[in-house]
Amino acid sequence: MKVLIADDQELVRAGFTMILDAQPDIEVVAAVADGAAAVQEARRLRPDVCLLDIRMPKLDGLEVTRLLAGPGVPDPMRVVIVTTFDLDEYVYGALRAGACGFLLKDSGPALLVEAVRAAAAGDALVSPSVTVRLLAHLSHPVAPRTVNEALTERELDVVRLVARGRTNQEVAADLFVSLSTVKTHLSSIFAKLGARNRVEIAAWAWESGVMA
Repeated sequence: MKVLIADDQELVRAGFTMILDAQPDIEVVAAVADGAAAVQEARRLRPDVCLLDIRMPKLDGLEVTRLLAGPGVPDPMRVVIVTTFDLDEYVYGALRAGACGFLLKDSGPALLVEAVRAAAAGDALVSPSVTVRLLAHLSHPVAPRTVNEALTERELDVVRLVARGRTNQEVAADLFVSLSTVKTHLSSIFAKLGARNRVEIAAWAWESGVMA
């Protein structure tokens, strides 16, 4: 899979590149220092995953995410936000802009690789602990998204587990149902919430009060 890295710190770019290029199935096709270059190279190279820092020159990670993966973008890319701030209000904006995952810069090589592979596979849950901590402590939540149709009690059970970082297999085990049943519930939840990924489901769960 092809990966683009955008970070204004040269050491971070070099470190991420070294870690990812060491994987047999991952190739870093670009490592850029600012948001404008990130947009240009991402559109030119169409990587499978874009790793974006939040604070960058020219365009910040939020704006880059909107341009590459935001609402209305045809064929949106998979964006993972890489940040040093585990309780950063910008992360919520990144989620709403279309990011599919989060990663802390000090998470270590294994989680970096996991984050890239998860994003490429279409799974938004990169690091359950990071995702839950970010979403549970948002400093400036906005009004919950409109629900197209009421969720059933079982669907709410699935939502709560997703928001706590459970994988599909773990949800199935916790609820004593089959994996295919979990996937059916998730498809219905995506449609009812108008959510594009699991992170948006988790965000809705935290901001709407169902996690209380």
